[in-house]
Amino acid sequence: MRPLRVEYCGEWYTVEAGEPFTIGRESDLTIDDNPYLHRTFLTLSAEYGLWWLSNVGQLLSATVSDATGSVQAWVAPGAKLPLVFQAVHVMFSAGATTYDFTVHAEEDFYNTSLTARPVDGGTTVLPVTLTSSQRLLVVALAENLLSQHSAGRASVPTSAEAAARLGWSMTTFNRKLDNVCEKLDKIGVNGLRGGRGKLATNRRARLVEYAVATRLVSVDDLALLDAAAAAAAESAAP
Repeated sequence: MRPLRVEYCGEWYTVEAGEPFTIGRESDLTIDDNPYLHRTFLTLSAEYGLWWLSNVGQLLSATVSDATGSVQAWVAPGAKLPLVFQAVHVMFSAGATTYDFTVHAEEDFYNTSLTARPVDGGTTVLPVTLTSSQRLLVVALAENLLSQHSAGRASVPTSAEAAARLGWSMTTFNRKLDNVCEKLDKIGVNGLRGGRGKLATNRRARLVEYAVATRLVSVDDLALLDAAAAAAAESAAP
């Protein structure tokens, strides 16, 4: 099989068929010395004529998407996923830090195309629509990740930090976060709501992973934060 190439923090790694290529705190691709990250979290291996991404950790999950963001999967501990696109984006969180890297393959088993189409030359119709304030909230949480110039690592702000960035009270922030998570939970996004068998101890990080992986928010949305801050400052001026 033709080798894979993995891009992380501006560095490239070549993955050959044979022994699994490990990714984690102490692995072939050492992500970080973050104690919340497994020594070996993910592996890339060649089996049955395909490349596979396997989650060999016990606690963390990974979000995987194609280059367009139209295909997205959640790889839980013990799960494995065939890599069938030429470019696959992998994101995961350990503690308060979110990491991402890209896997490039020469073969493209399935082509992806966006099923949503612009209507009358306007904005593309997406499965999920956010209100302006909900979009601001998601962008505030994803700001550090969206500001990166290449795949790597970024911290997810605390609720207090994100609320301060937006000039909101904690009550307002938490209410809007609940609304966003409930909206996405209803369409089947895992890890955003608590309950029996559904822990959501780090839903902010999971929300960031999903929103960035599926292009729900993008670099272009960062300008909304400065505009919101300027509007808040103007309204607060005597």
